[in-house]
Amino acid sequence: MLVSLLIALIVSSLVTQIAVYSTTIYLHRAATHGAVVLHPVAAWVFRFLIWMTTGIVPRQWVAVHRKHHAFTDEEGDPHSPLLEGFWKVQLGNFFYYVKELKTPGTVEKYARDMKPDVWDRWAFDYSGVGLVTGIALLCWTLGIGWGLFAAGLHAFMYVFVLSSSINGLCHYKGYRNFENTATNIRLVAWLTGGEGLHNNHHGYPRSPKFSFRGARRWEFDPGWLIIRALMAVRLARPLKTIEEAIQFRPQLSTE
Repeated sequence: MLVSLLIALIVSSLVTQIAVYSTTIYLHRAATHGAVVLHPVAAWVFRFLIWMTTGIVPRQWVAVHRKHHAFTDEEGDPHSPLLEGFWKVQLGNFFYYVKELKTPGTVEKYARDMKPDVWDRWAFDYSGVGLVTGIALLCWTLGIGWGLFAAGLHAFMYVFVLSSSINGLCHYKGYRNFENTATNIRLVAWLTGGEGLHNNHHGYPRSPKFSFRGARRWEFDPGWLIIRALMAVRLARPLKTIEEAIQFRPQLSTE
């Protein structure tokens, strides 16, 4: 039983990290902000992985996040802990996301450039099918009991811990390099493919790299390593990093 538990924990962690890196590289940096241009093959693989591990419909996620940037911690922000309260967003981020999707016009306005293609119409728009397929694969690999355990743990970690910490904790506690209401938290960055360097991201949303060594040399963005690997095989083309955009002359926060 202990061996089965260990295997289930390892598999669940791997699935969660696949979801995390697909989210940060494809959904966030590429689709939302255009900070990196992915080869169509790489983009399709990320879309497939997101469908299987999260059930997210990309244009919906993109729309909510773009609205967050349009109204960051102001009236209209879909999930601001400064407006709604820290614990409400930290524990209920998923529900704020679903609530925003029900707001008429959000997707049409903020993701108008992401028209459904043939893959969306036949597969990726059916989020439940992707989730059921992913859970079935876990059950086939680990057995029904341990497969369901791994799927449940993955869902909890991705939805209620990692994603919530970016939208909750990283707008509440942490340090700042730039003058905006988001914060950086190094541990969250390690666990979320670099997303925890949220203050840097809000300072320069179109930077494909979230770390900024010009401010603190120990900052590390794991997602940038994957993008560099994709660049090496010509599957990704990034825009300017923070360092390149400001030419190493930062206007840093004093906090």
